[in-house]
Amino acid sequence: MNAPRPSGRPAHAGTASDAAPSTAPDTFDVLVVGGGINGAGIARDLAGRGVSVLLCEKDDLASHTSSSSTKLIHGGLRYLEYYEFSLVRKALAEREVLLKGAPHIMWPLRFVMPHDPGMRPAWMIRAGLFLYDHLAKREVLPGSRTIDLRTHAAGKPLKRVFKTGFVYSDGWVNDARLVVLNAMDAAEHGATVLTRWRVVDAERGADRWRVQLQSSAGERRSVTARALVNAAGPWTAQFLSEHAHVPQAKSLRLVKGSHIVVKKLFDHDHAYIFQNPDKRIIFAIPYEDDFTLIGTTDVEHTGAVGEARIDESEIAYLCEQASRYFEKAVVPADVVWSYSGVRPLLDDDSGDPSAVTRDYLLDLDTDAAQAPLLSVWGGKITTFRKLAEEAADLLAGPLGITRPAWTHGASLPGGDLSAWIGKAAKPDTDFTRFVQALALRHPELPAALCHRLARGYGARVEPLLAGGLGAQVAPGVYEAELDYLHDHEWARTADDVLWRRTKLGLHLAPEQRQAVAVWCEARWGDPLTAIATPQDTTNTKTEISWN
Repeated sequence: MNAPRPSGRPAHAGTASDAAPSTAPDTFDVLVVGGGINGAGIARDLAGRGVSVLLCEKDDLASHTSSSSTKLIHGGLRYLEYYEFSLVRKALAEREVLLKGAPHIMWPLRFVMPHDPGMRPAWMIRAGLFLYDHLAKREVLPGSRTIDLRTHAAGKPLKRVFKTGFVYSDGWVNDARLVVLNAMDAAEHGATVLTRWRVVDAERGADRWRVQLQSSAGERRSVTARALVNAAGPWTAQFLSEHAHVPQAKSLRLVKGSHIVVKKLFDHDHAYIFQNPDKRIIFAIPYEDDFTLIGTTDVEHTGAVGEARIDESEIAYLCEQASRYFEKAVVPADVVWSYSGVRPLLDDDSGDPSAVTRDYLLDLDTDAAQAPLLSVWGGKITTFRKLAEEAADLLAGPLGITRPAWTHGASLPGGDLSAWIGKAAKPDTDFTRFVQALALRHPELPAALCHRLARGYGARVEPLLAGGLGAQVAPGVYEAELDYLHDHEWARTADDVLWRRTKLGLHLAPEQRQAVAVWCEARWGDPLTAIATPQDTTNTKTEISWN
């Protein structure tokens, strides 16, 4: 590439350092705006092709839409009713690619759909599941089948009226960690990652963009890039008009999705998909061992993009629909946590927010007289890797990129467990073997903590444990893990740790969360100027409430 590679290797490669902005490079091949899953995925793919990349996020990684999903890697069974066969096929194929590349943060999950004769007929469900099983090749996930809810464990918490159920496979993902791991992989391939820096102005020239950045603390810096990628999620259209000074050719449909978390409603390891009278569906999913996650809603969002909050009507809706199926009613008083996010859906003129396509569009503007601009419209977390690959392919011509696509068989950080377990077999059994190996190597770890650390960090857990866990800041929260998240994963506040890098906040009382916040402030100081330039090493805003 023509632009110089990033310079200024940190003291420990792969570390999210606090180096002064003046030490970072100021010339790049590509500037990616937006530290959600699409932006992080694109930065990773480009960096792995030898492109010098700057990934710029105005807040924390995954602090908006990408940490407020239903946390599923799925084909989208209900999209078949809207004839989205191409999207479903693409997403189904991606499930197994992702599961193999990060078995620590993703795993197979079986879903139970109780049959309600008043809804879709059984033949229609069977036909849909047959398509779901066969639209794309499956090697890891088992196919669908019919079960008797009167005898199956999944029928026990349901009302007795439900006698037949349909079981099929999809996958679970720790969405915020997926974003962070993509950013880490980008950095380890030479990308520069800036968190809490926003693009305040982007001037398009004949051969490059001149971009003004500003930190949350008010510090300014200027950079140039041969191409700009607008992966700002819900802010995509706003970024074009207000900061890049480019007329927007497309429009987004902003749809709010809200979720509630209640104490565990069932003991088995299956999830539920419930059909609702309004033709929508909701999920009830085992969550964080002690809880059940219920969602999502689909509500038009008309307020400020960063101010999505669940309202009483959404809570009532989710409780009411779940209570149609569970023997024990779910009521608003049961809600211990909730979160909301704004999905940036490509506007296709659908009247029903639930019917708006979840597919994406990559819009590349390569006007011969101006530097390239690529805008990402829409998308879903399951197809992020394919989206990123296609985005890099589109930029290959204008930027002279010659290295081919590479992420299809590549593990994310921590996902290659071979040094612990030998040759990989199946993602779920591989992870079980890894936990066993970790427990043997570190018998001092309580079983629950060993499993949690294995889930969070996979094969990268050893650097975290190398010097011991250190003092316990709050129940289950240790100094070594906090320092690791700061030094390697751009964590700068207690919220970054408790609600995105982990979900430990869900297990702590308010005073315990406050203890973590006090520790982070005392240890890390001012969190508003985070910058990272690691190289050459081998959550719309999620609003949190609790009762």
